[in-house]
Amino acid sequence: MAGRASLGGPREIALACFLVGRIVSEEATSTGAPLSQEQKNARTQGAKHWLGAAAIPTPVRAALSRLAECSAAEDRRAIKAALDSVMTVTASHLDSAARLELGRLAQAIAE
Repeated sequence: MAGRASLGGPREIALACFLVGRIVSEEATSTGAPLSQEQKNARTQGAKHWLGAAAIPTPVRAALSRLAECSAAEDRRAIKAALDSVMTVTASHLDSAARLELGRLAQAIAE
């Protein structure tokens, strides 16, 4: 979606979802050496910094920041709840394929 979206809001929202979704996905499906808590916190802070500079609506930014924070804590229920919140606030901003990807991530977290 980000490749096809116009510059500004729609593209930034898609990229923000991709960025945070990737962090969550790596946490949920990691098969390699786990990251230290310090590395997870640094990655979360980097994502939140990027989100702060992105041209996205405040509710979307807040939901994505919360999801990034939850992924560092490794609480699957909190991650799932935060991801549900992201899916709700981005539903009108993302195309069906992007929403499906978030749905698949939510299923992977629930397992």
